[in-house]
Amino acid sequence: MVVERRVEIDAARGLMLVWITFTHLPTILSTYFNQPFGFVSGAEGFIFLSALFTGRIYFKVSERQGNRAMVSQLWTRTLRLYLYHVVLLGVAFLGVPLLVAGGNRPGLHNLLDFYFAAPRQAPIDAALLLYRPPLLDILPMYVTFLLVTPIALLLARKIGWKLILGGGFTLWLLAQFGLRQAAYDFCTRVFGLHIPLNATGSFDLFAWQFMWILGLFCGTRWAQDTLPAANWSRRALVPALIIVPVLFVLRYSVGHGIELGSFEISFDKWHLGGIRLINFAAVAALLIHFQSLIKPLAIRPLVIMGQASLQVFCAHLLFCFIGLAIMGDAPRVNGWQQAALVTIALSGMFLTAKIFSRKLSAAPTTRTANRPVPQFGD
Repeated sequence: MVVERRVEIDAARGLMLVWITFTHLPTILSTYFNQPFGFVSGAEGFIFLSALFTGRIYFKVSERQGNRAMVSQLWTRTLRLYLYHVVLLGVAFLGVPLLVAGGNRPGLHNLLDFYFAAPRQAPIDAALLLYRPPLLDILPMYVTFLLVTPIALLLARKIGWKLILGGGFTLWLLAQFGLRQAAYDFCTRVFGLHIPLNATGSFDLFAWQFMWILGLFCGTRWAQDTLPAANWSRRALVPALIIVPVLFVLRYSVGHGIELGSFEISFDKWHLGGIRLINFAAVAALLIHFQSLIKPLAIRPLVIMGQASLQVFCAHLLFCFIGLAIMGDAPRVNGWQQAALVTIALSGMFLTAKIFSRKLSAAPTTRTANRPVPQFGD
């Protein structure tokens, strides 16, 4: 089956990957690419767009091939992504200790501090997606969301999206009031969970699931040609033109005369605070409304990386490991090494995308009748 794609959205995913890479690599670029447009990061865009494509593609699979095919294909995709994660864990658990033993590399050591404290328990917990080291915590979140996606899509057919969105929002709201800590305390007390809370990943899954649910909802509406994104962006244009610059200024004012204080939780990335959702929605409204102006940015390298986003994301993590190894005990990679690291990372990511895009294009497909690609304005 062939599902038509919007190259500008693929390019947006590719841009998110570059953004995330510049944020993660231990170079001077991290300072400038860490939330440069306000209280919104590449992670929000990457998760939302991934869910958007997942909802659109697998809703169509369900429509054309049935629910069983949809569930089977989604879980096959989940298994493939889980295997990618296991390979990355293997590289980290086998390679990082050797590099740490060979010199003073606190950055690498801190990356796997729980592994060094419990080398027998950590691989088991990591395989169970309980132990999620820094940098390696987005993929387990993605795997978890993919696992429950078939349930969400099947329930949506039976009870509609209102209840699912309402349930997702309720979980998000509870997450703002400490649901993750409460669940951790319960599992520790009842099931004897022996892993520090900070080793279970930076992202609060109870909060971030709402971003995934929103993406799935929009993706299924897009598949049905009932996504009124253009109309919504027109209605939201004036508020967005106010919200985006205000939060942009606030982002760079925090710590320079302005403190968030008790409101900090509303801006928190890891718990997906409420202000971040508003900021993300406002930026999305502007991008949709002015999409004709940004379409020229959909250059071929970004499109290719977006189309092989999972493999490219995994590749970028390997270059982050290399960067931490080069960094040693310095605060970041300096001099010519950082220019070389960025160049090699981007080249490696693009090469990965080219390799996997060729494999995908060479794979046999069952073609269906061509339909016009639904535009956001339809």
